[in-house]
This record gives sequence, C-alpha cells and structure tokens, in this order.
Amino acid sequence: MAIEMKWIVLAITVVMYAVVVAFPHKKAWATLIAAVAVIVLGAVAPLHALGALINWNVLMIYTGSLILAELFIYSRVPAVIADSIVARSPNAGIAIVALLVVTGLISAFVENVATVLVMAPIALALCAKLKMKPTRFMVGLAVMANLQGTATLIGDPPSMIFASFAGYGFNDFFVYDGRASIFFAVQTGMLAGAMYFYAYFSKGNKAKLSIDREPVLTMIPSILLLLMILGLAGSSFFHTGVSFMSGSLVLGLGVAGLLWYAFIRKEGVPAAVALIKRLDWETILFLVGIFVVIGAVGETGLLDDLAHTLSAFIGGNILLGFVVIILASVVVSGFVDNVPYIIAMLPVATTLAGSLSLKPELYMFALLIGSCLGGNLTPFGASANVVAAGIIKKEGVNLNFAGWLKIGLPFTLITTTAAALFLWFVWG
Repeated sequence: MAIEMKWIVLAITVVMYAVVVAFPHKKAWATLIAAVAVIVLGAVAPLHALGALINWNVLMIYTGSLILAELFIYSRVPAVIADSIVARSPNAGIAIVALLVVTGLISAFVENVATVLVMAPIALALCAKLKMKPTRFMVGLAVMANLQGTATLIGDPPSMIFASFAGYGFNDFFVYDGRASIFFAVQTGMLAGAMYFYAYFSKGNKAKLSIDREPVLTMIPSILLLLMILGLAGSSFFHTGVSFMSGSLVLGLGVAGLLWYAFIRKEGVPAAVALIKRLDWETILFLVGIFVVIGAVGETGLLDDLAHTLSAFIGGNILLGFVVIILASVVVSGFVDNVPYIIAMLPVATTLAGSLSLKPELYMFALLIGSCLGGNLTPFGASANVVAAGIIKKEGVNLNFAGWLKIGLPFTLITTTAAALFLWFVWG
C-alpha cells in the first residue's frame, strides 16, 4: 500500500508541475487542487497538513514584507534614491549600471516585482533621453532584482524556505559558522553581473544626464523597513530559522503600516483595501499548496529515493555533486517555478551531503544559488522577468525568447559561475 501511495503522489505532483508550466497564471489553483487531492487520498492527514506541513511563519513574513514593500514604493524613497544616483553619476553608462546595482540591493529587502515596477519609469525616462531601446535596461532590472532576492532571509520566498529548513536566522545569511555566508556569494555574482552590463552600457553613453527630481512623500515606511531588518537581526539571537517571533514581527509591522496608511496618513480605508488587493495573493496561495504537496512527496519516501539515486551517480566525487546540483538547478529553474523545486530538493541536497560526510551548507547553498539565479535564464523563469517583458512590449519593442536568452544566458552563466566559485573556495 505504501508503494502504491508513493506512485499516486508522484503522479499528482507530475500533473501539478505540468499544469504550472503550461498555465503559470493558474499555478495557485494547480497546487491547491493537488494539495486537496493528496489529503483526500490519505497521503497526509488534514490536521498534519495544516499544522506541520504548511509553514505559517514563512507565509507571515512574506505577507508582511509585501505590505511594507508597497508602502515603501508609495513613499517614493526608492525613486528619489535612483534620481540622486543619476544626478551624481559622471556619465550615462555609469548611471545605468549604478541603477541596476541599486535595484538589486533594494530587492534584497523588497519583493522583486515591486522593485522592478518602481524602477521601470526611471529606466524608461533614461532610455528616452539616450534614444536607446529599453530592452537591455529593463531585462537588467529584472535579472539584478532576482539575483539579489537570494541574498537575505526576506528577499524572496526561496530564501525564506531555505532559512526555515536549515534553521537560519537573518544574521546567518551574512556570517555562519565563522565564514562568509550566502549574502557574500550573491554579492560576488552581483559584481560580475555589474561588469557584464558595464561592458555594454559604457559604449557611447559618456554624456552626463539630468533628471527631474521629486521629493520624498514620507519616511515612515523606510522606518518600518528598518525596524523589520533590526527586529529580524535581533530575533536571530533568540531563535534559529524562521520562527513565530520573526513571522509575527514582520506581519505586525505590515499591519501597523496599513493602519498608519489608512488613518494617520489619511489615505482612507478604501485605499488600504486596494493596497491589500494588490498583494501577490497568487504566490501566497501557491505556497500553501506547495507546502502540502511536497510535504506528501517527502513523507512517502520519494525524496529519499532521489537522494540515493543521485548519490549512486556521484559516487564519492564532491565537486561533481556540487556542479550537478548547480547546473540542474539553473536549467530546471529557468523553466519551472523555483519554489516547489527548492522545497523538494533541500532535503535531497542535505542527504547527499551527509552521504559524503560533508557539512550540508555547500550543497544547500549551491541549490539556492542555482535555483534562484537560474530564473534569469528565460523570460518566464521569474515573475520579475514576466513584468519586465510586459513593460518592454508596452513600449512597442518585441522581445521574444531568443532575444531574452541573448541577454539572460550570459548574465546567468557569469553570475552563477562567480557565486559558485565563492561557495567552493569558502565552503568546499
């Protein structure tokens, strides 16, 4: 019976993946229906799914950070930072690259799509002044946002999931076990990516630019973001991983921000409700379904089977295992959502590392880097890519799959290689 259930759950998971790939806008429905199916069929008990498989702390952090991101954009602080960079840059080429770097740094603390949306008008204005097609600039915004979303616990759902699984607190993304952690691996990739874009944008963009600068509306959202970062850093000293304290803190600050926005800022309840409706509810529901389905996959033993298969293929070659995890993660995440992939593969990477008598960090970091940076490979590899491609289309420029690949492929290879070398020399 256990073997039969294992294959039933595998079949449900395969169908779910196929629907998500074929109909990405229906991914929440696909995962929720699959979750209901594994519960109804008895692969997991309903109370176990609700209490143990769904990571409510991750969902609280993600929802709270989404609210704070919307308020941060409303404050116009990111746009003002970007305007200041343009005004202080010696020429247009450096201004563009600096904006791409700042977009990434903001995205380490603010949701990727929101970051791209707030930086897009500035990018389009610069392109118009330079009489330049917006294609490479807009793609640059998306891929740099995706890259830095991996750097911190609050940057992107895969980082939150990794932190919960590995027992990492906010501070552990910077230094863990006395060694430079994932944040610095990402920054190594960022420097390589910045040089890649500078090699392109420095050509023929030597003029200094001027831009109309607008004032900051309010500093309150920035203060709330800072409190979130300080609170998460502080909670790392008391709890490992994504704790209930961390989730409550971020969600509480998000709710406080909403109340401030509606009543103290006097934008009103309808505006606050509209802000709530704009949140990425599809991803939130998607995560709920994925937690249950991949939890069922793990409990039926399928992940252990995969780990043993990989272990047999790799043998005792640690470097081969490292390369296989990164390459597989890049390719898969270029075409399939990286959230279910990383949830499924984290225990596999840990088991594989254990079979080689390694600390799990080398393979877990490789998985995180490959799955997050691999999303830059294609125009549908990440939500920020889809948004950037849509903005480019609205500007009357056609960007097909090959056009994106022309920019995204070298960027992905350069940044992933740089980050992987850092991981190997620091953690290998």
